[in-house]
Amino acid sequence: MDRELYGREAVLHDSGLVARLSGLTRHGAARVAYEHGDDPPVTVFTGGRGMGKTALLKEVRNRYKGYTPLALLDCAHVEPPADHGPGWSEVTGALTELAVQLSPKVLAAKPVQFPRLSLGLVAVASLGWSQEDDERARNDLLRLGPLLATVDATKGAAGNWVAKVLSKLAANFAEAAAPMAGVLAEATVETVLEEVFGRFQRASENWYGSYRNAGGRGKAGLRQLAIDFEQGGRRRREAEDFLVGALTEDLLHAYTGLRRGTRVGRPVLLLDNAHEQLGRQLVEPILRARADGRRDRVVVLAASRVREHEGLRHATRTRLPETAHRAPCPRGTSVGSGILAVELTPLSPAQTRAAFDRQDPAGRTPAELSRAVHRLTGGRPLGVALLGRAAGEAPAELRAGLTPGGLLDLTVELREDTPPVPVAPALLAELLPVRRPGPYAVLAATHDEESARILAHARLQGESLDGDVALRVRDRLRSEDWQEGPRHFVADPLLRALLLHRLRFEDADEPRYAAWRAVHETLHRHYGPEPGPYRLHHDLALGRTEEAVTHLRVTFPEQDVLGWLGRLRFVAAAPYPRERNRPGPDPRRAVALGQAPAGELPSGLDADSTELHLSLRRLLHAVWLLTDPLALPDDDVADRLAHELRRLSGRHLTGSGSLWDAATHWPRDIRAWRELSLPPGREDGV
Repeated sequence: MDRELYGREAVLHDSGLVARLSGLTRHGAARVAYEHGDDPPVTVFTGGRGMGKTALLKEVRNRYKGYTPLALLDCAHVEPPADHGPGWSEVTGALTELAVQLSPKVLAAKPVQFPRLSLGLVAVASLGWSQEDDERARNDLLRLGPLLATVDATKGAAGNWVAKVLSKLAANFAEAAAPMAGVLAEATVETVLEEVFGRFQRASENWYGSYRNAGGRGKAGLRQLAIDFEQGGRRRREAEDFLVGALTEDLLHAYTGLRRGTRVGRPVLLLDNAHEQLGRQLVEPILRARADGRRDRVVVLAASRVREHEGLRHATRTRLPETAHRAPCPRGTSVGSGILAVELTPLSPAQTRAAFDRQDPAGRTPAELSRAVHRLTGGRPLGVALLGRAAGEAPAELRAGLTPGGLLDLTVELREDTPPVPVAPALLAELLPVRRPGPYAVLAATHDEESARILAHARLQGESLDGDVALRVRDRLRSEDWQEGPRHFVADPLLRALLLHRLRFEDADEPRYAAWRAVHETLHRHYGPEPGPYRLHHDLALGRTEEAVTHLRVTFPEQDVLGWLGRLRFVAAAPYPRERNRPGPDPRRAVALGQAPAGELPSGLDADSTELHLSLRRLLHAVWLLTDPLALPDDDVADRLAHELRRLSGRHLTGSGSLWDAATHWPRDIRAWRELSLPPGREDGV
């Protein structure tokens, strides 16, 4: 069954990008004209964690598997076999896996054979074998069985050829001259050719005659290939590049050889996490060959978490929706110009709402919940999908009062055969897969590199013995391509919310919340003793609001009203010290609407100052609630916000215009799910 497209129709529809590159609609239902003729670009989907890159590649696999040769490889997880010999590398392991996946029979076409790749990998597998340890040679040869089975399923899988190879090697050990790698490779290749390859397949050996120093002789090329592989460094990279070419040559031969005309479409190579070194080692040889004029017919679809990857410097860049009908990729003089980098765009609010409607078709959750989740996640598909599922699975008694923060407190069933898992930790583990997320949670409370280093020195000294913890965290976030911002050390709203959720609740220390309190008290002291905006920001995170209200009242008459509004906005951006699964309305609502008891007021206030103080208390709580990404909007509170700002406009002697504009535009910003504009009404003024 097809997955939901989550806005990826431009890639997956019957006239979408994959169809135009591969020449087939999904499930091989019909042919499609090739957009790029015989020179398709390497297409790289870019986007951070949770943007749907892996899901997109898997969906391409699900739709095209069985209709055209296809393989999916995760370049970050090619596991070395146990006790492998020196003839194994990530590249050779990846090529073996790709060939085995690409080989099965597909609709109306025979299996793809990989004789050239098999010979090359047989040659390098012989490295490190010795007469005293034929068990290693046996194990290395048996591991090549599935690959050789693509040439002849009966002979390759039977394993009888292994004993004959070992016998021939034993005879060669005694009389072998240096370099041993070349002699063993040649003996191994000869036996495999005799025992596994048929008459027509033996000619594939000749392809290695173009390898360096081969002089047109295939056996000499295979011998040199093994010697270069053993040498390591640049020579090994050259040998591995040639082996990548062997894979594409075998695929090309399947489309242009004796069976020409029996295949439709093109083979598809799917490479996840292609920003890893292995990804470049697989893609760059293909790009170089294409730049030299070679046409291999392979559709390469890759995924890169790093948008500004060095390998993408000369790529043609476009955004996902723009590829729906055309995806131009003009080839220039550089090798990298053969790459089409497609940025995966976030889901739109409408797509997020559709995802929630699928999980909650009866509409039992708040109408604004999906839009609030879109604000929190930025439309990141993983976050939308997981929070939407949590909303659909929420207990009936909680659904009507759900907020984004409430969704983080729930559990969700990710698989039918496993118990439900807590939403926030599960989502955090997907977006930031680090061994110890604790330091990240602590530093998520900070504003910049300076405050992060100070907090790390105070709270995280035991976390690292070899360097600054804050800088190590910063570098890891950069390597994961998480955005940086001017007001938060962890700039992405969703990642910051998940880390702060962990800081608040992970130690199970309710109602003390010792870790949360210690972190914000440390920052509060750092920014003291004057009541500046940073100190007051952490006051609010600790649940203390009176010093902030007093500061707003004392500074209200100053001429810099825009600066005053900016400080109000910054202070009220503090994370709210939530209680988990707290029933009923948010406590800030009653204060904002003037429905909560006034409480103790500062001494010495006259009637006018008291009225101003109470008005600013209501205003602060209104902004705090309405801009909280874990809360839902509230029309009554937005109206009260406008009312308070208009009243303040009438009190100010010089800045009434800015306050009046804020009363007009800030509620509009809130209802449009925008950050509060500054100057008010300037969307680009933030």
